[in-house]
Amino acid sequence: MKKTLFLIIFLAIAVPVGWVLFCKYEGDVPKADVRLPSPYLKQSYEINMTATDEGTGLRHVTVSLVQKNNEKILWDKPYPSPSILSLFSGKKTLSDTFAVPVETRKYGMSDGQAVIRIIVTDYAWHKWGKGNRFYEELPVVIDTVPPRLEVLTSQHNVSKGGVGLVIYKLDEKNIQTGVRVGENFFPGYSGVFNDPMMVAAFFALDHTQGPDTRIVVEARDPAGNETKRGFYHYIKDKNFRSDTLNISDSFLEVKMPDFNLGPREAQFLTEQNPLLAKFLYINETLRRQNVETVLKVPSDTRAELMWKGCFGRLSGAANRAGFADKRTYKYNGKVISHSTHSGIDLASIANASVAAANNGQVIMAENVGIFGNTVIIDHGLGLASLYAHLSQMNVAKGDRVKKDDIIGRTGLTGLAGGDHLHFSMMLHNVFVNPVEWWDAIWIKNNITSKIESVKAQIQ
Repeated sequence: MKKTLFLIIFLAIAVPVGWVLFCKYEGDVPKADVRLPSPYLKQSYEINMTATDEGTGLRHVTVSLVQKNNEKILWDKPYPSPSILSLFSGKKTLSDTFAVPVETRKYGMSDGQAVIRIIVTDYAWHKWGKGNRFYEELPVVIDTVPPRLEVLTSQHNVSKGGVGLVIYKLDEKNIQTGVRVGENFFPGYSGVFNDPMMVAAFFALDHTQGPDTRIVVEARDPAGNETKRGFYHYIKDKNFRSDTLNISDSFLEVKMPDFNLGPREAQFLTEQNPLLAKFLYINETLRRQNVETVLKVPSDTRAELMWKGCFGRLSGAANRAGFADKRTYKYNGKVISHSTHSGIDLASIANASVAAANNGQVIMAENVGIFGNTVIIDHGLGLASLYAHLSQMNVAKGDRVKKDDIIGRTGLTGLAGGDHLHFSMMLHNVFVNPVEWWDAIWIKNNITSKIESVKAQIQ
């Protein structure tokens, strides 16, 4: 009986003590999942981190920024010591997630290499009570100096709805740079010159931006430091003509069946004039969607000038509508809608051959709503030409074309009232005036002479 009682008492003491010793002497190192938003310490920088210890729980987490002998503690958090009972109850900190702000400018450190040091310990009795220790150093770069740039071109005359070119030199690589026109941004490219620090940037004013538009060159480095530099420019104001288009019942009866709008078709049938209701939807909602679609395409551009000389124009064609024409649509003498024309309409004979306006690469060849069958050619540095309402497309996306290669035939697909070519020029996400690109003198004065002049300066 005494032996049995002794055994029971021994087990009652030995088992918990053994369990405690087994748990407290565990040797699993804590874990830290650290996510750095960038290897560069930007002005608004935040380290996201999760510390975990599934054994005895977290004891201490320290995060610091270290450069040589200079250490700045960014995060220092101790965790309460768990009691013996916590081994059974689970009342210990097994995991913690937090964000560590980094404000480099306040730490008195110089630009250059540094490390983010992370130390996490637990409450194990391992290593004479010091616990298991997670240690990691993540390399980062402190950079507080904005990039420098020098504008090399002197004359920048640009018209409302037109294009300009500025050439400048940077002092470091991997810079996001370009020209800010109002709220719009036009990227710069280093593919024009052999020196990667030399940047050429086309920029454009849309048809609404006049002489009061702010234009600056911007440069931002990977650390978020930014430089903005104004440069001399002259903006020529321009008025665009107005035009009235009368929508007839015969036009509606011929064109509206060409557009299959799916389930929305049933909604038009409830209107007093279903064809007119459908036209208004197409001319306003679908037009806006289609314009957004085609203006996204020129971002798929090559960092080189693929074109040479002035751009071609549909042979033997007459202008039927101008760039940025303000269109008013009337039905039975009543104004029903408005739009702005995004290019120039050219008409000659039906199914006339359409040639590529200049060298480039096809980046779209598909049907796009109001534009009908549409081909877009990239000419490099964000410049593209668009050919719409085609009855036939002879090219596919990815094809390289040369000036005067036949890419299709004119037609009346989309919202065209008669056989013609709708021709647009685009710079990134802006429609620009094609007339400039048909003018060899304008191209020489505003583009090629600038490039040649800068190349001569470099030599």
